[in-house]
Amino acid sequence: MVCGAVVRDRTARLCLTGLLVSGFGTSAMWLTAGVWVKSVTGSDSLAALTVCAMWAPVLAGPAMGAVADLVSRRLLLVTVNLVMGGLMASLLLVAPDHRIGVLFAVLFVYGVSGVLLDAAEAALVAGAVDARLRGDFNGLRTTVNEGMKLLAPLAGAGLFARYGAGPVVVLDAVTFAVAALVYARVREPAGPAGGRALRGGTAAGIRLVRGSAALRPLVYAGALTMLLAGLNGAAVYAVVEALGRPPAFAGVLYAVQGAGSVAAGLLAGPLLRRMPERAFGGAGIAVFAVAVGARALGGDAVALAASAAIGAGLPCVLIAAMTAVQRETPDALLGRTAAAATSLMTVPNAVALAAGAGLVAVVDVRLLLPLAALAGLATAARLGWGQGRGGGGGRRRGGGGGGRAPPPPPPVVVPARGSACPPARASRCGCPSPRPARCPGSGPAHRR
Repeated sequence: MVCGAVVRDRTARLCLTGLLVSGFGTSAMWLTAGVWVKSVTGSDSLAALTVCAMWAPVLAGPAMGAVADLVSRRLLLVTVNLVMGGLMASLLLVAPDHRIGVLFAVLFVYGVSGVLLDAAEAALVAGAVDARLRGDFNGLRTTVNEGMKLLAPLAGAGLFARYGAGPVVVLDAVTFAVAALVYARVREPAGPAGGRALRGGTAAGIRLVRGSAALRPLVYAGALTMLLAGLNGAAVYAVVEALGRPPAFAGVLYAVQGAGSVAAGLLAGPLLRRMPERAFGGAGIAVFAVAVGARALGGDAVALAASAAIGAGLPCVLIAAMTAVQRETPDALLGRTAAAATSLMTVPNAVALAAGAGLVAVVDVRLLLPLAALAGLATAARLGWGQGRGGGGGRRRGGGGGGRAPPPPPPVVVPARGSACPPARASRCGCPSPRPARCPGSGPAHRR
């Protein structure tokens, strides 16, 4: 069984364990922070700002990902977790009158740490985990994340209601410390003999995504899908109201959606071995879009089924995009490219949540959701149409999939490092600019 193969891989097992431990504390703190601020200040606006404080650093993700390209990724994972554990524990030493202000500062650093940890982990896994297992790893990563979102907030809310914020802060600090110990056991592949250098600048990851025929369609489709997911999320309370249910029923819909995402993560690896990444991502977007449109029909059974389908379809393009990033990106650019792809795909969700909150006040959800569904189906068709025309690669090298094997690529002559890069290969070499004057001698084409 492939899940067993992932668990038997030492690096994959340790990374998933670290994610499981730290994710539990993070998910518990995510909800508790807002409840804490609301209970102390009585302000709904300040409570909502706790989420903004954690989201804001994602805007600078492409630049912050450069840290994962400069230092040891294992060291970065250990250090960031230790720093965050100490920072969370320090909240208990702050006087109650100043604790909320310090909490917002800590939550902002929390967001920074999330960007750094995601970039470092994606880059480390790409170099240390067998290429045949990366799709399974990324799928299981989704399963772990979504599973923690189902369980940890309940634990955090229960602790807060019974004992206050202190135990939740301690829980989060301890999970960071345990995650640091887990990541300390990871064996990182040896880096370049001369140390890491930041070639191409902090924007190299964005340039690579924009210039790659394999990555650009997946990342852009992921961004559009997350934009639509934000609109769908903003409309959830209007959907609940149309069902004649109390607002708390939204929690039931979110739980069912999370269960759908858990299932999608388990199935992602096997499906990615049987179909191209763009086909897998497009199919997921189509399922998501149909389910969003179905929410406008009303009825409890339809709403629950649609939530499960939304949860199952939404992660597919994100898993496919990150798997492609790990395959197509040179090691020297992996931190920046992973952070850039993550930012490009997640920022639209936050923007749409804010814009959707205003839209649902003036547009009936029975119109808004079908329009979002049509946009999703168009995105899925565009992604699949490009695959059908042979654009952008998208099939895992050495992966499954029926049919006759494609002919081998023509031999590529690798120039000496620092020699001129032929124009015919400039767009394939992984250089930051489309027509570099000098070729760094790296990139997918060079590694063939």
